[in-house]
Amino acid sequence: MAEHFSQPIPLDDHLCFSLYATSRAIQKLYHSGLSKSGLTYPQYLVLVSLYEYKELSVKKLGDLLSLDSGTLTPLLKRLENEDLVVRQRSKQDERVVNVHLTEEGTKKREEVNDLPEILVEKSGFNKEEWNALEDLSKKLFSNITK
Repeated sequence: MAEHFSQPIPLDDHLCFSLYATSRAIQKLYHSGLSKSGLTYPQYLVLVSLYEYKELSVKKLGDLLSLDSGTLTPLLKRLENEDLVVRQRSKQDERVVNVHLTEEGTKKREEVNDLPEILVEKSGFNKEEWNALEDLSKKLFSNITK
């Protein structure tokens, strides 16, 4: 269970710093592939989500990506201006805005399909280690966001 630390722990022993540094390293690794396709990391995450779910409400997309509407709305507007996504009001509920990929958005998503493979390869993990890391990471996120 939780251990009480009698002394402040060094930076390298902070899990939060390790996860932060790892996240930044992953984004840096993805950067060259994304910049060739003219995408930022948050734009990539939107395309990945919409490719998987086909259509999402702006609210659901924000929840999925842990992005607030102040961040997500301009991001979607840029993607829409680049003809990668379409935003439409729901016919059932005018308050709901749904988003889906355009044909161009689908192509753009498929252009960067190899990025996760590059990460797995660079990690040096075998399949069991990779799956364990993913499972523990998801469990940690779920537990701390309850």
